[in-house]
Amino acid sequence: MDRPPLEVADVIRAAGPEFLERARMCFDRQHWKTLNAILRCRTAALGGHVDACSRCGHRVLSYNSCRNRHCPKCQGNARHRWLAARRAELLPTRYVHVVFTLPHELAPLALANKTTIYTLLFRLSAETLLEFARDPRLLGAEIGFFSVLHTWNQKLEHHPHVHCVVPEGGIAPDSSRWVRPRYDFFLPVKALAKAFRGKFLDGLREAFAAGRLRFPGQLKSLQAPRAFGTLLQQSCRHKWVVYAKRPFGGPEHVLQYLGNYTHRIAISNHRLLSLEDGTVSFRWRDSAHRNKQKVMTLRAEEFVRRFFLHVLPPGFVRIRHFGIFSNRLRKVALELCRNLLEESGASLTAPATVGPVTSFWLCPDCGGEMVLVERLTPAQTYVRPPPA
Repeated sequence: MDRPPLEVADVIRAAGPEFLERARMCFDRQHWKTLNAILRCRTAALGGHVDACSRCGHRVLSYNSCRNRHCPKCQGNARHRWLAARRAELLPTRYVHVVFTLPHELAPLALANKTTIYTLLFRLSAETLLEFARDPRLLGAEIGFFSVLHTWNQKLEHHPHVHCVVPEGGIAPDSSRWVRPRYDFFLPVKALAKAFRGKFLDGLREAFAAGRLRFPGQLKSLQAPRAFGTLLQQSCRHKWVVYAKRPFGGPEHVLQYLGNYTHRIAISNHRLLSLEDGTVSFRWRDSAHRNKQKVMTLRAEEFVRRFFLHVLPPGFVRIRHFGIFSNRLRKVALELCRNLLEESGASLTAPATVGPVTSFWLCPDCGGEMVLVERLTPAQTYVRPPPA
């Protein structure tokens, strides 16, 4: 993919020192760490390295990446490595994509309590799926899946939700067979939404009673129990959205599908269109009008503010496994699932085995693998700058 002419780092610089000075009042240490990483990514400030082609010997001098998980330029290789590791864990069956979304009334509270609210979102959405799957009237099986947290919509607004990718079926309670859904749908989404809403509101009440919630700034009034209860009542006035897409193809299709959801950030550099007179324009998809492509224009300061709404707390894990695919059960459960699918005769073609990932960069001259041969300090990169 060609290098985009405009990057998020350019917009941050365009916002100017005045905005960054004002941001000191609301940016925490993690925000500043991310901001500095994006500005320094692939510049002389981080040093560089020399790669040589293993076939023809062609050499290329490059600046180092920051490897920050919020940086638009540093997610490609991480995504490829993660997908390569997941390929060996995919089951030869169809998969279902389920999305749990928080209502907009709770978004400000989630923004002020990211670790607490996002953890509740992960845990309670998983509990809801697992309980419904165990119900003998619905599926009557133990399932496993992984969830990915996204906190944005196409306009960069704060919109917390989790994407759950679930095999279409599960293991019977006695581990004797693979159970497939008896209906065209995987699980009833309206009932899932009601159950999830009840669990999440109960979880918020427990967190409030235990003093685990913060109410800074304009949220200070919610410290009163009556005001907090009113907020929860307001969040019940609208339907909570749980969305399940129709089951899609087998393992190879799943790998392509997951590339659109894992290791994503709020906006990629390729969606940026222009930066003129202190305003930035970018593409976005309008889901209310059949995903029609539209263009939005914001002031650079507002764009940067929205971008940094989605910086996660340090150490927060945004891809998690649940059920029989949790870390301590996954190895044994995957082998059992494959055996049961093979016995049932309903399995699809299994993905090919993938070897260790070495490099995702090929020589521009002959297509050979590029190998690291020399590391350069920041001072050395200033002396030997890479070509334009």
